Amino acid sequence: MAPNSFEKSRAAMARAAKSLAGGTSSNFRAGVTPTPLVIDRGEGAYLVDVDGNRLVDYYMAMGPIILGHNPPTVIEAERRQLDKGIIFASQAEIEIEAAEMVTRLVPCAERVRFAGSGTEVVQAAFRLARASTGRNIIVKFEGHYHGWLDNVLLSVAPPADAAGPATAPNAVPGSPGMDPEAAKNVVVLPWNDLETLQARLARRDVAGVIMEPAMCNTSAIRPKPGYLEGVRKACTETGTVLIFDEVITGFRVSAGGAQKALGITPDLATFGKAIANGFPVAALAGRADLLDRFVPGKVVHGGTYNGHPVTMAATVATLKELGKGDVYKTIEKNGKRLMDGIGTILRDHQVPNRVQGFPGIFHVALGTSEPITDYRDSLKADKARYVKLTGAMVERGVRALERGAWFLSGAHDEAVIDRTLQVVEDSVRAALR
Repeated sequence: MAPNSFEKSRAAMARAAKSLAGGTSSNFRAGVTPTPLVIDRGEGAYLVDVDGNRLVDYYMAMGPIILGHNPPTVIEAERRQLDKGIIFASQAEIEIEAAEMVTRLVPCAERVRFAGSGTEVVQAAFRLARASTGRNIIVKFEGHYHGWLDNVLLSVAPPADAAGPATAPNAVPGSPGMDPEAAKNVVVLPWNDLETLQARLARRDVAGVIMEPAMCNTSAIRPKPGYLEGVRKACTETGTVLIFDEVITGFRVSAGGAQKALGITPDLATFGKAIANGFPVAALAGRADLLDRFVPGKVVHGGTYNGHPVTMAATVATLKELGKGDVYKTIEKNGKRLMDGIGTILRDHQVPNRVQGFPGIFHVALGTSEPITDYRDSLKADKARYVKLTGAMVERGVRALERGAWFLSGAHDEAVIDRTLQVVEDSVRAALR
């Protein structure tokens, strides 16, 4: 079979470069091999691009698609709400229903606030943490991503020669043009290192600690045994607000997020992506005494599109489906089989590899077979070789992120996994021999 051609995508991207800055509306969609794709439509576990290529999709919109592309129940719910109007500068009952569902599903969620993006709700969490403690410092961790704003786009993927000491990482800006003053109250620490965090919190000047409870922006790293328990205890003892960034893990690893799956309840948690199966919804959930500060005359949080009725309808429909549990059973079964299958194929071809994470969001690294437990471990991976593999796969009909992450949905059935593993086998033979 001839490899897929992407000439129409290339032509469309050339056209886009004349009107869209950088040819896209997000830097994270650029620089893809062999070209950023221009998509015509999504169907379940598949995408169809403008060249007519039908691709098994493991981007899943970089995480939001959990039920599969265009699930009828979500689309119909959105259309019913749209018939009632677009937006009202007021509440709608569907927003209340969505909030009630989040509070039922998520352990920390005594209250909820909705917004449009994960970046926004992270900032709202910082504001609440500072207002409630009277402190200014926020601790984040090397390799964790919490949005693109100046006060938190730090040491997300720092080069090894700029990262600094392992136990006291430098706060490396993630972009030119960042205001250095915005980051003066942010401290970067290594993740999965409890003693270093405990020592920093003992100074009792930290307002909040923010982390991905499982490090899914870098290598799908699980916390070490006892780490989250220790973090929770240290934050409680020092009066520090513990914030879980569950923008990726929330409603993907379980209906209650990673906090439910791992058994640790934070004070605040941010959600996005899978909460509405691709509609632009984010949420900040947590303790009532913290969230109830969002009232006139106290802590300010606003947004014209927050709690948008149409996206709230998509949220309710998505969470109803996820609450049944069948989607997670499918992902658990087929995700494990895919993880095991990829690892086996690579080992059979003498390619050192590490496949780790959760069935619904896992990571494949080449060039190392050791467990990856923090950002610096991830630097051991042969990223250039992995890009060769993903390039060969997309030519054969499987689209996977070049950074190593694989997202599954309930639409990835056994037949899709069969096809994927065959493509992986063929691609390893073609690109890695």
